[in-house]
Amino acid sequence: MAIEVNAQMRKEQGTGASRRLRKSGRVPAVLYGGRQDPVNIDLDHKSIYLALRQEKFHASVLTLQLDGNSEQVLLRAFSMHPWRPLVQHVDFQRVHADEPLHMKVPLHFVNAEISPAVKGGGAVVSHVMNEVDIECLPARLPEFITVDLKEMTAGSSLHLRQLQFPDGVKPVTRRNENPVVVTAQVPRAIVEEEKPEEEATPASAVPAAKQPDKPDAAAKAGAPGEKGAEKGGDKGGDKGGGKGGKK
Repeated sequence: MAIEVNAQMRKEQGTGASRRLRKSGRVPAVLYGGRQDPVNIDLDHKSIYLALRQEKFHASVLTLQLDGNSEQVLLRAFSMHPWRPLVQHVDFQRVHADEPLHMKVPLHFVNAEISPAVKGGGAVVSHVMNEVDIECLPARLPEFITVDLKEMTAGSSLHLRQLQFPDGVKPVTRRNENPVVVTAQVPRAIVEEEKPEEEATPASAVPAAKQPDKPDAAAKAGAPGEKGAEKGGDKGGDKGGGKGGKK
């Protein structure tokens, strides 16, 4: 079903005229491209504000009703107020049925929850791209491109050239460019939990050259006694000799 946008010609131009137009509930806009000159138009604010909230409005060929005439157009740009929900300006581009167009369309990711990566591998799916630039004729323009993730496995990634595009639609890339669209990676915490604990290496497995030297049992047992005997003998002799000399 075609999406219609009602507009009317705008005669006044300039900052002051645009400000007055917005206060009256209208939005200044421009229609350009094709084989005609650009024209200044204006739109009803409420209608265009609600339309901009629909995803398909951004990636569809629109029918612009202007002073009783209809034209096929694309939404090319719009600007919003910095903090208020007000549309400031809109740009439309004319399209012709026989001329290919370039357009960014959103990606819709499906079946991630039943993929081996998520269901059996505990992986987290990350969307690297959320839209893709395509080339096609206006009649072939899709509202979105579906990305089926049911075959993804943990640790894998899906690239742009692996996606399924509708007939007559192709991605716009540079040379052999093939960017990553989505990845499925297992969180690091889960990987660490699954690693087995390292077993302690028994002493017998350590080469003899690396084992510490064991002191001789006899020397270890006798050393304290000998030291104690020497101390005792010295003290006894000193005390005895001293007393004898005094007497």
